[in-house]
Order: sequence, then structure tokens, then C-alpha cells
Amino acid sequence: MTIRKQTEEIEKKVLHPKACLSSESRGRLRPEREGEIRTCFQRDRDRIIHSKSFRRLKHKTQVFLAPRGDHYRTRLTHVLEVSQIARTIARALRLNEDLTEAIALGHDLGHTPFGHAGEDILREIHPGGFDHYKQSIRVVDFLEKDGKGLNLTYEVRNGILKHSKGKGLIIPESKAERAETLEGQVVRVSDIIAYVNHDLDDALRAGVIKGTDIPKRIIRVLGKTHAKRINTMVKDFIFQSLDSDLEEPAMSDEVSAVTYLLRDFLYERVYESEKIIEEFRKAKKILRELYNYYLEHMQEAFIDMPKEERKNQGTEAYRHRMVCDFIAGMTDRFALMTYEKLFLPQQWTVL
Repeated sequence: MTIRKQTEEIEKKVLHPKACLSSESRGRLRPEREGEIRTCFQRDRDRIIHSKSFRRLKHKTQVFLAPRGDHYRTRLTHVLEVSQIARTIARALRLNEDLTEAIALGHDLGHTPFGHAGEDILREIHPGGFDHYKQSIRVVDFLEKDGKGLNLTYEVRNGILKHSKGKGLIIPESKAERAETLEGQVVRVSDIIAYVNHDLDDALRAGVIKGTDIPKRIIRVLGKTHAKRINTMVKDFIFQSLDSDLEEPAMSDEVSAVTYLLRDFLYERVYESEKIIEEFRKAKKILRELYNYYLEHMQEAFIDMPKEERKNQGTEAYRHRMVCDFIAGMTDRFALMTYEKLFLPQQWTVL
């Protein structure tokens, strides 16, 4: 018996009956032989970590554009925090921790430079629209590994696709809008637990808001510190989910209501504040001009398109798709550097 088989047998014995077993995965886009050591979900996690798009997350904005301070979150630290929270919950609920971790680490691979400002402008100017969670699937299915993709399992891809909520419900009422695995649903909840807390922390650090601005109900229910607020939300979700034997994983009514209150507070005072919006306007201008430039200079957009799409070369749709992929893959600093190179006068060096 291989080590992988031993691990799969352990999963059957120790995981919750509603957990997703590695041995029962619905498989990959392209069938391939599984290894002797790692389960399919462990391999997915490792493929994500070793991907170029994962490494680029370290220079992509979370909230504050191209932050220079050492302690502001980036998209990379965000996914690591989501992963930590999700693994804690998955272990407590006896779910598949490897699947949970893979989804958490891969859920934002398709995010644009300049955070949601980048997503907004690509949604506006790309004829097919744009959503970062759909782009994340495109990254893992097609764009990574020179157009071959990572060939991830169905369960990981489904969790990535269903993680996003925007201003929607933390856990959708419609099952069609939820991830098909409980592990995917855990990542969706962990995502909001992570971002409302670390964005609040960063906003306080940046001076966008003060501690006294935080609604008293949030402090009373969740706690006074960053750590206490996360701990309250995580424990509440775990115990509420256990009470239903994982039939309806959820937060309690009170903690859920306060989580929505905190999210609304962040939208009003941080994400949609004049200070942040002004920076977003600048970011959108940069990406709009870069997008238009590369539409006219296709040879400079270094994207290796999937083979099945190359038959459409020369079409308007193909050009837009290629440029959209190229722009979405940029980091904040690469976008700024490219914009400066293309549109700003360069200083002459006289020897």
C-alpha cells in the first residue's frame, strides 16, 4: 500500500461523514495518474504554491494601493490568513484540511493589480466583463504553465469559483450559489472573517479611521482587539456548525449580524471613502491606458494563450481576451513601472 493510499484510509476513519474524501474526488480536467505520496488535494495545494500567479500575489494590493509600509496586507498575506483561519475551522469540524487549504491558497489567483479598482475597470472595458473569481479559474485551467494550466481537481476549482460574495450573503440561501463541498463553504466564510478584520487593522494603521469610529456594537460582541474579534467569529462558526451536525454551517444570528455591520462600516468608511476612491481613480486611469495601448501593440502582451483559443487569433474577441489576461496578471508595481516606461518622459543621462 502506498503512502497516499494510507492517507486516504486514515481520512475515511477520522473525517466527518460529510467531509470530502480525497479518494472520492470527481477528478481532474485531464485524467492523470496520481502519485504514491500525496493525495490529489495535497498535489493541488502544492501546484498552487509553486505557480507564478501565486508568487505575484505578494505585489498585488489588498486595499491600500502599492503599499510601502512593511506591515500592510497584500493579496498574498490575505490568502495566507484565509488559509490559516480555514484550516483551523476545517480541523475542528473534521473536514478535509488539504482540500480546504488548496481552495484558500488558490481563491484569489485571478485578482487584478490595484485590488477591486482593477477588477472594476476590467469589468467596464473588457467586452466579456470581468470577475476575479472567474479569472482565478481561468488562471488555474489555462494560463498557468505556458497555457497548460495546473489541472486541478473538480472540488478545488469549484471552491475557488464559489468563494466570492462582494456585498452578498456570507452563506447564500441558494445551494446552487454555494460550493459543493463543506470545505469550499468554510473557505468562503474564512475569507470574510479574514478581510473584514485585517482591512480594519490596516485602516487603523493608515489613519483612515480611528478606534473610536468603530461602532460600539462591534466591540461589544466581537471584542476590542484584532485577535479577539477573529477568535470570536471563528469559534462561533465552529460551534454553530457543530450544533447542526454540519447540516447548515453558519454563524449565530448575533455574530452574523455584527459581521455584516462591520463589513458595511468598512465599505462606508474605508473602501468607499474619498481618500481611497481618489487613489482608485488614478489606478483605473493607469489600467485603462495600459489596456488601450496593448490592444494596439499585441506583440508586447506576453501571454501564451490556450491552444483551443489560438484558432481565433486576429479576431477582436481574441485581442481583448489576451490583453485582459495580461493586465489582470500584472502586479501593482509592474503596472506602475510599465505605465511610467510607456507614458512618462524618461530622464536623459548625460555623461
